[in-house]
Amino acid sequence: MNDPAPTLRRMTEVSGAEALWLLEGVAHGRLVVVRRDQAVVRPALHVLEYGRLIVRAPVQADVLADRPVLTYQADAVRLPAGSGWSVTVSGPAEAIADPAEAAHHARTLPGWAYGPHDTLLRIQPQSVAGHRLGNDPAP
Repeated sequence: MNDPAPTLRRMTEVSGAEALWLLEGVAHGRLVVVRRDQAVVRPALHVLEYGRLIVRAPVQADVLADRPVLTYQADAVRLPAGSGWSVTVSGPAEAIADPAEAAHHARTLPGWAYGPHDTLLRIQPQSVAGHRLGNDPAP
């Protein structure tokens, strides 16, 4: 009986445009917020709209008080195959203040918490990093 050839897992960087295209293919990710000098990660939903990332996350709006730049991460990893991708976006963020726009996104992006811990944010991507994950046969 022949054993299958071993495979090596590999991570390959993709362009910023491809990373944003991958991000459009999923609706959920994680918002990274720094609180008391510690990174706090919250589940979030997102949509890309006119080049900006709209995020609905269970955080308070004061998350932007002293840190106007936020980081968002999403991925789609298939195990045990070890394939998929990961994308990280960072940039200036602001709370969505316009009532009509907020109502639209509240309808289209379901939330996990309501009230003061339900925030709609707009992130302007300044830094976009993406990687594809895959397998290569061992030499």
